[in-house]
Amino acid sequence: MRYGFVIDHNRCIGCHACTVACKEEHNVPVGVFRTWVKYIEKGEFPDTSRHFGVMRCNHCEAAPCVEICPTTALFHRDNGIVDFDNSRCIGCKSCMQACPYDALYIDPNSHTAAKCNFCAHRVELNLEPACVVVCPTRAIMAGDLDDPQSQVSRVVATQKVASRKPQKGTQPKLFYAGIEGDFLQPSMMHADGGYAFADHNPAANQYTSAPDRAASAPGTARVVYDVAHPQPWGWIPAFYLWTKSIAAGVLIVAALMAVALSAANDSATRAILNFVSPAAALLFTAITAALLIADLKRPERFYFIMIKPNPRSWLVWGTWILIAYSGVAALWFAFGFFTASVPRALAAIAIPLGLGSACYSAFLFGQAKGRDLWHSPLFLWHLAVQAIIAGAALMILIDAAMRGRHYLGLAAAAVLIVAVPLHAFMILSEAFLPKDGEELRYAVDVMVHGKLRGYFWYGALVVGALVPLILLSLALPRHAAGIPLNALAALAVLAGLLAWEHVWITAGQAPPLS
Repeated sequence: MRYGFVIDHNRCIGCHACTVACKEEHNVPVGVFRTWVKYIEKGEFPDTSRHFGVMRCNHCEAAPCVEICPTTALFHRDNGIVDFDNSRCIGCKSCMQACPYDALYIDPNSHTAAKCNFCAHRVELNLEPACVVVCPTRAIMAGDLDDPQSQVSRVVATQKVASRKPQKGTQPKLFYAGIEGDFLQPSMMHADGGYAFADHNPAANQYTSAPDRAASAPGTARVVYDVAHPQPWGWIPAFYLWTKSIAAGVLIVAALMAVALSAANDSATRAILNFVSPAAALLFTAITAALLIADLKRPERFYFIMIKPNPRSWLVWGTWILIAYSGVAALWFAFGFFTASVPRALAAIAIPLGLGSACYSAFLFGQAKGRDLWHSPLFLWHLAVQAIIAGAALMILIDAAMRGRHYLGLAAAAVLIVAVPLHAFMILSEAFLPKDGEELRYAVDVMVHGKLRGYFWYGALVVGALVPLILLSLALPRHAAGIPLNALAALAVLAGLLAWEHVWITAGQAPPLS
């Protein structure tokens, strides 16, 4: 049994009865929607036409929201319905990033995720979903797609139907008949700044004003009625990536330095390597965890990740990796503080765990099927490079704070001279390598030419790459006298890295999904 929907837009009159019935049936709060009707207009006066599109959860066979949810709050019923249990939800908003259809929202009352659940409580009683019952033209049909005698199965088999974004591999079970292609490709539509019945609020998604290629195309569809879809993630995830890079990188760099500078036995070098570096790793890992918890809509439930885990979610794997990394850092600190020596085996374990802590986000973001920018094949390697430069920058600052008369600062500066150009090259590659897909090109436009261009060009590249390389080149021949320049370069690297994390997080969410 596979329950699914067919919506016949040859019949839809845009009356919003489905939206009202859904809100009443599920007590959906004002401002959020499980099902909504979108209007677009085409042509120029007097030759214009208006079209309606009913938007909602697609109850995907391979639902990315189910895969990414760290606490199995989203799950498949035996009948194919994708349902949710808000008593398990921690409000991480990962499901909103995973859904390519904008079907999920955060309920302002329960502070948990919510969406269309096919009126599962009605289906269990052999009743039709509320939206099906109230539709005056029978444009909405629901039934078992596996039953050849059901109405939905017959329509799918005998009529020309389409689904939204089948290229995402989600196998949606919502099919449209008679719908305009524009509705299936949100990038083919544009908003003029006003809606049919109200002024458009651009703050709902303030980063979608990239150079609008679609707006200049003849016959382009104009969105004249829609609901707001604000970006789920803001500055906190950017800070989270930034502090995680520092936390992972400082112990990676310390482990490499412990091998490379084994002949350097001055007390300051030993102090930094043996217990200052692991203490810094623990501090920034704790900050990372605090940021992750702070960004949850139900932070008091954060421990559900550990007691109710979904082993398919990389948010769960990331939590386990960070816990293991913290344990190694704590052991490193204990050995260094109490015995003044760290076993080489511990340092060897710290490097792969540090890389895992830095790089697991590439797999987590890869589960965000709705965000094409985050699926870059460079992202994994870029996270590793970011950890190296963040760790080296922090090592320089620690060295400067301890009067900088030992080898670590110079060695870390040498690491930056090699790694920062590679970081800049990867940033430029993300922006200028050929891109497949309109949504990906849209995100890059926002990043390079849109409202994020200042953070991209001046923050990530000038402050984060060009300025540090100039300062480091000036500091190299001056040895001890160049320590303040190295410290300034390290601060610039960290500031530029934070700017890049903000660009990456925000631009990825810029393209409209529905």
